[in-house]
Amino acid sequence: MTLKYKNTKVESEIVENWIDKTLSYPNKTIRLATMFSGIGAIEFALKRLKLESNIIFASDNDKFVKQSYFENYNILEENWYNDVMDIKGKKYLNKIDLLVGGSPCQSFSMIGKRRGLEDTRGTLFYEFARVVKESQPKVFIYENVKGLINHDKGKTFEIIKATFDELGYKYYHKVINAKNYGVPQHRERIFVVGFKDNSIDFKFPESIELEHTMQDFLEDYIETKYYLKEKGVKFVTSSKNRKKRYTQINGDIAICQKANQQFNWHGDFRYEEKDEQEEAEFIFDVNEVEEKYYLSEKIKTYVLAGGTKNFKTSTKTDLEVARPLLQSMHKMHRAGVDNYVTHNKGRIRKLTPKECLRLMGFGDDFKQIVSDTQMYRQAGNSIVVDVLIAILKEMDITKFGEK
Repeated sequence: MTLKYKNTKVESEIVENWIDKTLSYPNKTIRLATMFSGIGAIEFALKRLKLESNIIFASDNDKFVKQSYFENYNILEENWYNDVMDIKGKKYLNKIDLLVGGSPCQSFSMIGKRRGLEDTRGTLFYEFARVVKESQPKVFIYENVKGLINHDKGKTFEIIKATFDELGYKYYHKVINAKNYGVPQHRERIFVVGFKDNSIDFKFPESIELEHTMQDFLEDYIETKYYLKEKGVKFVTSSKNRKKRYTQINGDIAICQKANQQFNWHGDFRYEEKDEQEEAEFIFDVNEVEEKYYLSEKIKTYVLAGGTKNFKTSTKTDLEVARPLLQSMHKMHRAGVDNYVTHNKGRIRKLTPKECLRLMGFGDDFKQIVSDTQMYRQAGNSIVVDVLIAILKEMDITKFGEK
């Protein structure tokens, strides 16, 4: 899948964006190290940029993640760590161009007077900072959830900044939303980019116009196992879940993917007409769901619109016909019966693992060798590749590569 981007326009003048920037030394090799590596978002970003990389080390404590990583990237067993605490940074002193990682968010002790590296002991962030200090990479990228900024009333992030100050790195931080960088997913994450060379000035890449919707990332032919049966449909279409934005059907911009979203029926879903399934040679069994859960075409519009506030009719006659139906629907909602199948001409399905990967910026050449359950988890835990591409192009990562 190839995506195209537009330049940002300001007062009718085209401002050069990261999209049009060319890398200065495309033939250089990037010596890469990652912690809490997941399925290798930065590795795939370098691949999409057609840059050579040498994986110095990678690490993750999930055996299924390791399987996916080894299947998709070139790495020696001796360069993999199951536990980040086993990484001896001094072994890699001045051998890393780019270090990338994002540790789980934890509260830190506020006892220490320096409020720097010592105050982070016992946390996974400490391990990341320790490896930075010991190995001295030219550049580091630290990623975490947006909530890190306000975690523990802001104390956590203050210590993180103090730690990077203590390490002597010049760093920049910003909350970035993936939907502003070419991917139709509302996913906000904080990125901290640090440079060993304090003379470097960096700015985060500008947002670009979103040209694609989630529908552009969907597969053409879907296996029947991804279509919901009664239990799933009742959960997905419930007014409570949709009001709280736990679920979304046929959305243009995907809800932020989570590691457990498919297992718990949270996230994005697709409604498809029967004729689309006939083209895919699938048969819809009308007996899979009780008749009382089917909706007429008009009430289907009501349900998919999210309620009467969004229910629109084209003529007065239609409104007169629709009103008793809506009143009936309200009564059923008050009685707690608020879950329906759209109608017997279509079905609701969840996104496939490949579609989830696409919405994280991974191409179809990413190989899935783990179960769907594990692949959903791995995609939800990853970093959006396109955001990393924007950051790498903005800094011109090749300037830091191995000669």
